[in-house]
Amino acid sequence: MVEFPGGIKGMALNLESDNVGVVIFGDDSGIAEGDTVKRTGDIVDVPVGKGLLGRVVDALGNPIDGKGPIESEERRLVEVKAPGIIPRKSVNEPMQTGLKALDALVPVGRGQRELIIGDRQTGKTAVAIDTFINQKEMNRGDDESKKLYCIYVAVGQKRSSVAQIVKTLEDSGAMEYSIVVAATASEPAPL
Repeated sequence: MVEFPGGIKGMALNLESDNVGVVIFGDDSGIAEGDTVKRTGDIVDVPVGKGLLGRVVDALGNPIDGKGPIESEERRLVEVKAPGIIPRKSVNEPMQTGLKALDALVPVGRGQRELIIGDRQTGKTAVAIDTFINQKEMNRGDDESKKLYCIYVAVGQKRSSVAQIVKTLEDSGAMEYSIVVAATASEPAPL
């Protein structure tokens, strides 16, 4: 990672003899050609673990909910090669969304990532949020192996929409086993 004047951080992507390509994690309007840039000695990483439950974070794992710093057990590198298909544990346990039509038509496996796509205003967010809320019964028990943690990733949504989603999850008691990662439309593209 590198740091620009004003504390803005970035990640060096390519090093050439006469220039360095950097992805800027913040507002680039205060950065000018010829600014002094310092290397931090750090590699881009994010917090992981149960300390993130109930929190709203940006794409780099920084808290944006005003609840103070995140108390995570560990941090993991952002740039990691994903495991191949063979070494991955197969999805073999069904997960109930609580939406009968969806459970009957589209089987979803526990631990499976699920992309919800569709036209505007067709209820994609409502399906995701209702599924989160319907996991409350699973998460009530003491058996850790039965608990299902939910992560909602909002990319390109308005801040007000993300705030409304968080309020809905908090009001229903679903935020205690959920994490919201927000990369809103008002943030720089790299985030």
